[in-house]
Amino acid sequence: METQTNNSNPNPSLNGNSITGSWPVWPTVDGSLGLSEDESVKYARRFYRFGFAMLPWLWAVNCFYFWPVLRHSRSFPRIRPYVVRSAVGFAVFTALLSSWAFTFAIGGERLFGPVWDQLVMYKLADKLDLTGWS
Repeated sequence: METQTNNSNPNPSLNGNSITGSWPVWPTVDGSLGLSEDESVKYARRFYRFGFAMLPWLWAVNCFYFWPVLRHSRSFPRIRPYVVRSAVGFAVFTALLSSWAFTFAIGGERLFGPVWDQLVMYKLADKLDLTGWS
């Protein structure tokens, strides 16, 4: 007897992606109202790739929307690499942005010395007469 699998089945527990057997695991946070597995792969891939186009917040959206994929390590092996890489990319982006912001906010003139006047944007705008006031 040959068993056929139906990829368009809306219930992933029948596709063998269930962790606990009878408890269905969905690839998206909106459960049965969400995307099918094939559409989920497309969206996860798009969010991951567009995150490199200076839109790293899409990596955070990818992690949030596909949270069940991150939570269950053995489910949805086609989607998981994109979501895990998005999580790593967003963590790296957040660490870099936070360190840059804290460096300027906490260090300021004490850290950079006389170069600080050239780094600060409002002084640069005054120097180039872009502020509109004198």
